[in-house]
Amino acid sequence: MIRIKTIAVLLLAGIGFTSLSETAAAQEPKIVNIVNFIRLLEPRDPRITEDVLYQTVVKQVNIMRQYHLTGTFLLQYDALMDRRYQELLRSLPRDSFEIGAWWELPQPLIEKAGLKWRGRYPWDWHADVGFSTGYTPAEREKIADAYMQSFKSIFGYYPRSVASWFIDAHTLQYLYDKYRIVASANCKDQYGTDGYTLWGGYWNQAYYPSKINSYMPAQNAASQIPVPVFRMLGSDPIRQYDQGINTQRQGVITLEPVYPEAGGSESWVNWFFNTFTNDPALNFNYTQAGQENSFTWDAMAKGFEIQMPLIAALRNKGRIRLETMEQSGQWFKANYKVTPATSFSVTKDLEGSNRKTLWYNSRFYRMNILWEDGSFRIRDIHLFNENIPDIYTTQVATSNECTFFTLPVVDGYLWSKPGQLAGLRLKALVNGQEVTLKGGDPVFKNLDKETVQVSWPLSQGGTLQMMLKEKTVFIKLTGNQSLSWYLDLETAPGAKLPFTNIAPQQIDGSFDAFSYHVSASKGSFSKPSTGAVFRLQPEKNEIRLNLADIKQAK
Repeated sequence: MIRIKTIAVLLLAGIGFTSLSETAAAQEPKIVNIVNFIRLLEPRDPRITEDVLYQTVVKQVNIMRQYHLTGTFLLQYDALMDRRYQELLRSLPRDSFEIGAWWELPQPLIEKAGLKWRGRYPWDWHADVGFSTGYTPAEREKIADAYMQSFKSIFGYYPRSVASWFIDAHTLQYLYDKYRIVASANCKDQYGTDGYTLWGGYWNQAYYPSKINSYMPAQNAASQIPVPVFRMLGSDPIRQYDQGINTQRQGVITLEPVYPEAGGSESWVNWFFNTFTNDPALNFNYTQAGQENSFTWDAMAKGFEIQMPLIAALRNKGRIRLETMEQSGQWFKANYKVTPATSFSVTKDLEGSNRKTLWYNSRFYRMNILWEDGSFRIRDIHLFNENIPDIYTTQVATSNECTFFTLPVVDGYLWSKPGQLAGLRLKALVNGQEVTLKGGDPVFKNLDKETVQVSWPLSQGGTLQMMLKEKTVFIKLTGNQSLSWYLDLETAPGAKLPFTNIAPQQIDGSFDAFSYHVSASKGSFSKPSTGAVFRLQPEKNEIRLNLADIKQAK
């Protein structure tokens, strides 16, 4: 405990953090939820007994109370029915601790709902058994009723927050309609990790999902489930995306305290919260700390003991808002009738790296730009369409894995191989030779509630200006009228691409039988002889892209 208190004192003194006026830091809310979810048992490892899992939660509670931290505990049904957890969590003050539901479905819950258990163990993590996707819509309602009845009989009220790695849209709508939940959460973006893929969605932050697709942000209030879905686990905004390229299972670089190079590393945690609190964020910034008890206290102790005093110090200085999930959900609903535009930026990477990044989300698309060694790459653009259903809303999962996707325009993960990273690169013809343009440090500025301006000074002279807005992206070169510049989409050989047609004013794509397009109101598309997938050429030094493709899916 001496080490914890020493860190807290240093952090309270401001050591290790960029100096920043309190006014500047408070421009956009920086919201942190500490969310710990609880399982009764862990069949994957006989050494992890029910008592080990319970003691892990006791330690989490103790350290959070030591630093007077607000947080949310989410109970899987088997843990909900265990008297030890009931007594522990009922003893917590309601004004600072929220008790909610963790929506993995163990044997006791399925049987209470009058259904047959098909799992290998009393808790089975496969998508067709342990999650709502494995049951018909009518069965999901019975499961929800069974959980809610038990929860209310124990705590005297219905939970306001229900979260899981993924929850189908039918269940979310039912929990809202009948039980008035106000917040949910799903897993960070990941490809193949633990057999579950959520790829191309609203990056980090929170969104209102489509009524027919829990992973897809809705574009209109009439088409959305009015429950904000917060993205879990606190992804590294630079490294998580590229982790595990050309492998079946993506690695994990997150705020989770069990990972020694990320949430369990003092230098990484300090860097993450420094960029989280100091760098520009549009409308608000969000991250989720905490850990599931299955990892056990021994594995998470170091990370918890680094993070909890730091979060307390930032809260005490007014640098973050520490809230329960319910509080964040209520705030989101009070402030946003539809999903807002948001951003997460990094202006200074970890020591030894010069990478910088910007993630921009709106209800229509997401975009990520990465700067490295003076170069520029748009490494991700995915479009959102509320009319595209996911199969799980009405159908039963038949596989032990689960996948959710959106519509790809640029995919720097799936279209890459090691040493051949896909993306839109800024190039120019200089003395008849094609060169990749380089520059200095980008500057990010929020102009209004939907617009992020990016200014990037080029080594060849001039400044690349980008305006990322809710439906459109504007790209313009100022200060150098003679530079013949363009953007080329480059991918690794053999990448499976969605494009069906490239015309001067529009590129068309098809993904999972759904058609979509991106149009240019200024500038033009072409297919160059250099091997690039397509080229985006400016008109009078300017490109204007429409990224709001919400026509009826076919």
